[in-house]
Amino acid sequence: MTVQHHERREAVIIGAGFGGMYALHRLRDDLGLDVVVIERGSDVGGTWFWNRYPGARCDAESIFYSYSFDEDLQNSWTWTEKYATQPEILSYAQHVADRYDLRRSIRFETEVESAHFDEENDEWIVDTSTGTVASKYLITAVGCLSASRIPDVAGLDHFSGEVHHTGHWPHEGVELSGKRVAMIGTGSSGIQLLPAIAAECAEVTVFQRTPNFSVPARNRRLGPDELQRIRAVYPQLREMARFSGGGQVSAPPIGSALGDPAVVRAEMDRRWNEGGPGFVGAFSDLMVDEQANQVAADYVREQITKTVTDPVTADLLSPKNYPIGSKRICVDTDYYATFNRDNVALVDVSKTPITRITSDGIEVDGIVNEVDAIIFATGFDAMTGPFARMDIRGREGVRLADSWAAGPRTYLGVSVAKFPNMFMITGPGSPSVLSNMMASIEQHVDWIADYLTFMRQVGITRTEPSLEAQNDWVQEVNDVAAKTLYVKGKSWYLGANVPGKPRVFMPYAGGVGTYRQHCDLVKAKRYPGFVHTASPVAPKTSSTQFTIDETPRAAEAIPAGA
Repeated sequence: MTVQHHERREAVIIGAGFGGMYALHRLRDDLGLDVVVIERGSDVGGTWFWNRYPGARCDAESIFYSYSFDEDLQNSWTWTEKYATQPEILSYAQHVADRYDLRRSIRFETEVESAHFDEENDEWIVDTSTGTVASKYLITAVGCLSASRIPDVAGLDHFSGEVHHTGHWPHEGVELSGKRVAMIGTGSSGIQLLPAIAAECAEVTVFQRTPNFSVPARNRRLGPDELQRIRAVYPQLREMARFSGGGQVSAPPIGSALGDPAVVRAEMDRRWNEGGPGFVGAFSDLMVDEQANQVAADYVREQITKTVTDPVTADLLSPKNYPIGSKRICVDTDYYATFNRDNVALVDVSKTPITRITSDGIEVDGIVNEVDAIIFATGFDAMTGPFARMDIRGREGVRLADSWAAGPRTYLGVSVAKFPNMFMITGPGSPSVLSNMMASIEQHVDWIADYLTFMRQVGITRTEPSLEAQNDWVQEVNDVAAKTLYVKGKSWYLGANVPGKPRVFMPYAGGVGTYRQHCDLVKAKRYPGFVHTASPVAPKTSSTQFTIDETPRAAEAIPAGA
């Protein structure tokens, strides 16, 4: 047998976004592991490194979309707005990298091509574009929305103008002044982009297949007095966020949307005027009762009709065939009002799809809309897409792509059967995209760090979930989703935006707080559901392999309503 000599580390982390940065800090600085991070970009930031399109902004409040693990860090950084812009968030990520000297352990401009588990040596062999690394642990921090996708449209290669995607925006910017621009897609990115570019373009033609519900952000600057008040109660706010539904503190629901119409209307008015995604949290039954959901959906459609002056355009912009909130709620600044501009047009491609792209523009129903630039705001192959870009193989050569052929299957959204010592940050089966990502990232990384500490203390060399535990968790994720209206929308939560992708609801819909309780229970019971392989000299067990089989069904482990 040929002995291969690879660079060896204790852990390889894939991705230097907020998940990978915090994982590096915890594993390297707190646990003392020898860690390397593999990052395809030229700097830290992940999503916020790539998504630089005009108008890009977070839809979670900046005071919560930030790390909480270091009180000095959160009290020394000053956010300027309620909803931070991409440049400010990227600046924050760079500040964190500087503060904890993270870049010395990050290999930038490097792609992970494959990661195969070597059973003989209990290690991962990670092939990258700049070399091969062997490691005991593989941590994926690839991000849920990092695999941008452009639909397969005939003739795109023949277009003579510029083509861009919001998720892979040129760092030098794009000059759109005086140009005729086509924007394809009206999800969150498109809803942020349109108002930001409409004034400078000669024309903007928006190609819409499915309208999205959007609520106003009502963004504003944060004053020094307000920040001082927040910092005085930051510890309490953070603790509340950790056990909240969405990972940040917002006004609780007032009751049913089917209650007193005057009270319901007043609450919707209040939340609409306040702005932000908290609008869909106004009522306790909004995401579980279609009649209650209809009340809020009708309200938003009414606001669209009031805002958009052309009734035909207003009707096209009004979602009709799915519950509000079942697709990611969008947060905007003057999106609907932008359609009142003379240089903005809307083309409905739901019934007459784009036929092809010619050298001059986009053809729909025999008419070519001539443009100088095409911007695809068509989103991502969410959650599983970043994994599909890599050839990941576990025990017995099993490919992750094959294990997930019918949809992603995980235990707690953290690990996968037959993929030993591989841990995912905000993977499928966790709250992830249904939450403030920063809260979920910290919870996942802390849980993984605690588990690695336990493994070292007990002498465990290899771990993976049992198929039974994984199946039980997948069933729990499905059962929770089935009780909600999330499954009623053809959303990227279900993979519905990617042709041929299995229609499986991927995130855990039970809330950040309840999910944390599940994970804490697993930790408290010494990690039931995992199959552990111990070293011959393991200090706490004499067997070489053992399973803690106390795996609780999640619904039984946590009291109803907890």
